[in-house]
Amino acid sequence: MLHPITTRVATPATGLLLALLFSCSVAMAQETDTPNDDPAKLTVERIFGKKDFKTGSFGPFKWLDEGESYTALEKIESTETDATAPDSESPAEANSETGEEANEEKPKPQRQLVKYDTASGDASVLIKAAQWIPADAEKQLDIDDYEWSDDKTKLLLFTNTKKVWRYNTKGDYWVLDIESGKLQQVGSDAEESTLMFAKFSPGGDRVAYVRENNIYVEDLASGKTTALTDDGTDKLINGTFDWVYEEELDLRDGFRWSPDGKQIAYWQLDSNGIEDFYMINNTDELYPVLTPLPYPKVGTTNSSCRIGTVPADGGETTWMEIPGEARENYLATMEWLADSSGLLIEQLNRLQNERTLWQTDAATGESKTIFQDEDKAWIDMRAKFEWFESDADRLVLSERDGWRHAYRIRLQDGEVKLLTPGDYDVIDLLGMAGETTGDGHLYFTASPDSPIHQYLYRVPVEGGPAERLTPDSQKGFHTYNIAPNGKWATHTFSAMGQMPTIELVSLPSHQTIRILQDNEAPKAKLANVERGDLEFFRMSLKLSESDRPLRVDGWMMLPPQFDRSKKYPLLFYVYTEPWGQTARDTWGGDRYLWHLMLTQQGYIVASIDNRGTPAPRGREWRKAIYEKIGIVNISDQAAGARKISQLPFVDKNRIGVWGWSGGGSATLNAMFQYPEVYQTGVSVAPIGDMKLYDTIYQERYMGLPDTNAEGYEQGSAVTHAKNLQGHLLLIHGTADDNVHYQNAEVVINELIKHKRPFDMMSYPNRAHGIRKGKGTRVHLFELMTRYLNANLPAGGK
Repeated sequence: MLHPITTRVATPATGLLLALLFSCSVAMAQETDTPNDDPAKLTVERIFGKKDFKTGSFGPFKWLDEGESYTALEKIESTETDATAPDSESPAEANSETGEEANEEKPKPQRQLVKYDTASGDASVLIKAAQWIPADAEKQLDIDDYEWSDDKTKLLLFTNTKKVWRYNTKGDYWVLDIESGKLQQVGSDAEESTLMFAKFSPGGDRVAYVRENNIYVEDLASGKTTALTDDGTDKLINGTFDWVYEEELDLRDGFRWSPDGKQIAYWQLDSNGIEDFYMINNTDELYPVLTPLPYPKVGTTNSSCRIGTVPADGGETTWMEIPGEARENYLATMEWLADSSGLLIEQLNRLQNERTLWQTDAATGESKTIFQDEDKAWIDMRAKFEWFESDADRLVLSERDGWRHAYRIRLQDGEVKLLTPGDYDVIDLLGMAGETTGDGHLYFTASPDSPIHQYLYRVPVEGGPAERLTPDSQKGFHTYNIAPNGKWATHTFSAMGQMPTIELVSLPSHQTIRILQDNEAPKAKLANVERGDLEFFRMSLKLSESDRPLRVDGWMMLPPQFDRSKKYPLLFYVYTEPWGQTARDTWGGDRYLWHLMLTQQGYIVASIDNRGTPAPRGREWRKAIYEKIGIVNISDQAAGARKISQLPFVDKNRIGVWGWSGGGSATLNAMFQYPEVYQTGVSVAPIGDMKLYDTIYQERYMGLPDTNAEGYEQGSAVTHAKNLQGHLLLIHGTADDNVHYQNAEVVINELIKHKRPFDMMSYPNRAHGIRKGKGTRVHLFELMTRYLNANLPAGGK
């Protein structure tokens, strides 16, 4: 039986699923074809081509004066925003459906920097558009981001940016002196768009940056540039990271100024010994262009990693003495101590189930252990270290008591104190404020009562019961950027089917001060779109006679003109892996709109979260999938599909499933392992064999292939390909650097071997997101729509 935990509908009927189960009547309506220009109807072209429902962001935005004021880069006389916030759930997802080509290369309109008084909203133009124009140029710099110097007398501008794998992290940098108006380029002798991660020294008189895998410091007054490293190559990387560190540990910026400005600490990775995976470009030249990518696949050699300190005016590097084989451990976090005497370095073992915090001496490299944590499965790497205001203690998230909680670590003696007691998970740490004034609080997001939501909470810095600050009336998903003084925050609120609103709120009252981005135009268009009922539910599953019932969360979207006397096709959207949660009450962007379009055609669309997804439901829920990806998650999904297909309005002979990346893998496994449940599947960019994926991600959740050979075999889709019975569409980009096209080919070979018919679409020279190239997204989603229409016929029967 379905147990709705929250309901929101687009028609006057409420609680539709519950009503159906208790035989309440629903009005019948005729399905009709409608021209594409009907504002009530969605099309692929409207969603992905014309982008009728594109939402906006705010900024780039920076707090000033501890939060009493802020600056924002704004268009001049603009009526429409030009940026779309990503809405993905995981690195695999963020790099696929929604995030891969998030930074499209296109001219931006003229912009100016505006300063606001936080309390009153009084605004003044701090930097006019003309001040962004270099002396020998005619056009304004195309600014992607900016940073203030500590004394707020200078701005560092990031321009002319280019993508490195996932994000635009290469570009040009300029410094604007606020008083004089002088605009000077940093690293002006470098090739265009080759500088990375430039940042002011604490005194604001120098800028350090990475260029072609070496670190440089430039004196702004004299223009003198000093190379701190000179051994950087394609294989020896200083100040940034190799592919797998960037992708799976979210590490890109690989150096830090010391607080006194006298030293720089940096990561160095040596990828010699890693096998190259060759990316093949068959479309841009007469002959194929081969690009070697050092990519450590499961069980193979990793990069060697170490951290060192070097004088900011040049000299020898002192390497930190971190025990353990450098290729069998990861250095995941590095920060300076407040007095610049040393570093705090976080080390993970290769299995990522042991975590050690080392304190090192910057002068000698000597290290000592401050904190250790371990888990029988894996350490949650969303838990980063944070400073307390006293600079004597550190904050860390740990699941050592079965829940993800915040702990205070005293550096002097390693004493550990729990700050957030209770049977709930801290989702994310947002910061601390007021510690030195005696009214300090730790701010974080959590959702103790419902894993589909996210709200703002706080506890005293000494620990205690959690206090919810987000109003009870605002059910949905909430994110915050809290001011350093803890008095203000930008607040982004959305819900499934409800576009984001960005506002400024006061804390702790959570009173709205002003709206920063209301997305009024796309919201007005969405209001005209015909929508059926949407419901969230909690469903109990009995997996076997000996198992206790498993409760899973999910949602279901029904056709606008739903007739309960008919049976409809049901399409499941899946991700299922430890980095993706699909059952969340948050705006889903283009993916939600495509699902809504399918409901208009007569489909029911649903999704459920299985065990192993990163829902705030405790460690046991999240770690149940350890060494069993492709097994536990698929079993849970199939059990949920069986139960939902028993609803009287669901046609159990028209059950489909689709997903991307990890969801593409789940789609293959669902079709292959449970052919009696799913008749049609669309799998985009799947991992066909887990041994073909990278070390950090796959070993974190599956262990090593030598010790978990059966898990790797039984969890990989290719093992079960011979069981395919239904209709399968396999889609992959041939230039996918993340989940290599090789994964599609091994599955194709196995399907051919067993004479299983299937359909295939490769997108030439497209990466994991399948976005690059004019018309690509429209073509892709029209293809998927046609395939569903042909093999999972729409409409009630």
